Amino acid sequence: MSPPKPVAPKIIRAFPTLALEILAREGGDGGHVCGVDEAGRGPWAGPVSAAAVILNPDDLPPGIDDSKVLTEKRRAVLEPEIKARALAWGVGFASVEEIEELNILHATGLAMCRAIEALSIQPTIALVDGNYRFKLPCDVTTVVKGDRLSLSIAAASILAKTARDRLMIELDGQYPGYGFASHKGYNAPLHQQALRTLGPCPAHRPSWAPIKALLESA
Repeated sequence: MSPPKPVAPKIIRAFPTLALEILAREGGDGGHVCGVDEAGRGPWAGPVSAAAVILNPDDLPPGIDDSKVLTEKRRAVLEPEIKARALAWGVGFASVEEIEELNILHATGLAMCRAIEALSIQPTIALVDGNYRFKLPCDVTTVVKGDRLSLSIAAASILAKTARDRLMIELDGQYPGYGFASHKGYNAPLHQQALRTLGPCPAHRPSWAPIKALLESA
């Protein structure tokens, strides 16, 4: 009788918590801590968005997680819950024109500034997803993979994603044929074919390599 095959252990991923928010508040002046995240740095078209969220620790919507691991339907359910129960939330955008003028990194920082400035309560510390320390209206603590560690950053990732997705659906109506409502401006076979057939539209980012190549060959 052959020995049983070894069973690979299941990897259980930890869900985001408020631990980083508590540490930041205790290490600072006790003011409010917001989570900040962006959506749309990589697409070929559309603006970049950012959101900032100050959660109420006594009224947390259940199920907040990194937007990338949630379904579109689940994000749609959580968005109004976060907005209704958070102490404050804000969303900001940087346009295609601003992306072209500033570059995507600095345009992302601009969207983050706008999101924080839109908060009804101004924070003293922002927990920002990633490792780049953007210049924001408050102190910044960067958190690598923050959307999987911090509930505030995860909530911000949901609001940034849902806000940008809505805008891309609107752009789909303005510029039909590109499929913006389905792929949200990212690289996709439908998007590639539409670009070959229709060429770029004003919603596309001219300096992105695939768009730039099409414009130069026109």
